[in-house]
Amino acid sequence: MPEMIEVVIDSVRVSLMSPQRIVILRQKDIERYLPVWVGPYEAEAITVALQEVEMARPLTHDLLKNVFTTFDALLLRVEIVSLRDDIFYGNIVAEVDGKVVNIDARPSDAIALAVRAHVPILVGGAVMETASIFPERDMQEEPPPSARPVKSAGADEGRLSVFEDFLTKLDKDKGDKGIQKN
Repeated sequence: MPEMIEVVIDSVRVSLMSPQRIVILRQKDIERYLPVWVGPYEAEAITVALQEVEMARPLTHDLLKNVFTTFDALLLRVEIVSLRDDIFYGNIVAEVDGKVVNIDARPSDAIALAVRAHVPILVGGAVMETASIFPERDMQEEPPPSARPVKSAGADEGRLSVFEDFLTKLDKDKGDKGIQKN
């Protein structure tokens, strides 16, 4: 199995500038973060589970957890295994009749299930290398806007510049809604 890094949910954020949602995953042992874009419904499903809100009827991710339980499948972990064309790919890893099975899943759905089932969230080492952020280091290395060279928009900008653009729009201190889970 390739190197896997355990993360926890640091926050779920909503941009005031757009309808986009982002889940910020934090590596367990260091201040390293992985921003993952999610849909509004998945963000809500993750937030409801983090806040342990009781619903009158099971939501989709609660239903999925109940199906696993009903069929005696043990949820072991969820994984974010790759990043291709700015899209994250994930797995739900379960044990069924003594056999480990990987179930293809969107990371947002896998994360929503992990919160409900209280199982670890793991990210592939290559994914963390490609898409993670070290806030202190990245802020110190960033020259002021006036000192930055002008670049043309092109492939050399990097596949994940969209994450940097979004994160710069987030203003934690001025009203972006963030659900903190410590």
